[in-house]
Amino acid sequence: MVELGGVILVFNSYGGRMNEVPADATPFPHRAGNLFKIQYQITWNDAGPEAANNYMNQSRVMYEFMEYYVSKNPRSTFLNYRDLDIGVMTGTGINGYRSGRVYGEKYFMGNFDRLVKIKTAVDPDNFFRNEQSIPVLP
Repeated sequence: MVELGGVILVFNSYGGRMNEVPADATPFPHRAGNLFKIQYQITWNDAGPEAANNYMNQSRVMYEFMEYYVSKNPRSTFLNYRDLDIGVMTGTGINGYRSGRVYGEKYFMGNFDRLVKIKTAVDPDNFFRNEQSIPVLP
């Protein structure tokens, strides 16, 4: 058993009609075969970097503990449950694409390359970006 102080797991139920929409019909691919989306949350009132490191480590311990019970190859995740531990974009052009692919396949699975093409066509200067944006190609 894992004992942690401030980690909360939120289970959002899936299934039913979610299974009827093909994974490539929208950017959101997490449909067929998924019973839940699990959101890991942690809050604390203690101040300082030591407390922050302690609670973030607790969250990572829970994430590792759950590995046996969740999706694999890749371990998928939902973009709105942002997780910088799975990677951030570094560089631009092909380097941005390569680093973006690491987290992009977890968020978008087989839709990632299609979304890169759309982003490149619609926002070629990458004006709308964050540390886990869909990258643009040169």
